[in-house]
Amino acid sequence: MPELPEVETVRRGLLPVLEGHRIARAQVNRPDLRWPLPEHLAERLTGKTVTTLRRRSKYILADLSSGETLIIHLGMSGRMLISGAQIGQFHHDHAAPEKHDHIVIDTDHGARVTFNDARRFGAMDLCPTDSVDSHWLLERIGPEPLGNAFNEDYLVAALRGRNTPIKTALLDQRIVAGLGNIYVCETLHRARISPRRKAVNISAARVRTLVPAIRDVLSEAIEAGGSSLRDYRQADGELGYFQHTFRAYGREGAPCVTPDCPGTISRIVQSGRSTFYCPTCQR
Repeated sequence: MPELPEVETVRRGLLPVLEGHRIARAQVNRPDLRWPLPEHLAERLTGKTVTTLRRRSKYILADLSSGETLIIHLGMSGRMLISGAQIGQFHHDHAAPEKHDHIVIDTDHGARVTFNDARRFGAMDLCPTDSVDSHWLLERIGPEPLGNAFNEDYLVAALRGRNTPIKTALLDQRIVAGLGNIYVCETLHRARISPRRKAVNISAARVRTLVPAIRDVLSEAIEAGGSSLRDYRQADGELGYFQHTFRAYGREGAPCVTPDCPGTISRIVQSGRSTFYCPTCQR
């Protein structure tokens, strides 16, 4: 599932073709994705201007001139693909319709944004913009890891007394928004903290090191266009490249890249998910 860097990369790709532009036509080709789509979605989008395109955790939020916000979740395989517009040095013509093109948005300047989702684990909803933060998908999400509210003091307090492995704690969206399996593994490797260690047993000084590690990992991943492992593509159809710089994730049996560490990367399963770490330097 796309994590924060992938969703932010998609948002940035959509920004020049959606923000400030009017939706000339919206086409909805099925009544549901992961959940039923909002009633009259096509009619509620058509003719509206996207005033702001932002992100909250792993959700893209398109604020509309109607006072509603379109909430978009990419799910496991969802793609927002752009055609009919100049993207960087390239112009992408409209492709022939595909089986899993579920929502198609045409803008007033000829661009088309197609939401294609083969597995249909993605989701869309509409709600009043002034109450979007209390929407059931968003209301319990913690602070953004690249924002000011996420800092060393906050994380120390949030983890205090938690008797769960630190990896599990960091995956809890109520503690910090947008982190998933890949970037938690990468963060813990950089901070040299074992994913097995209980959060309650990690000193405040070591917890503080997690904040810059999280920010560095996410910032580098966004700069690289995210990580393409299976289905993820950027809005222009290109792959992300951060997977080529993984230090831990997916590197089972490979030498640890921490300077002067003789260890190798191991894989364990925590809460049904693969965890990659170095037992030698991550303590």
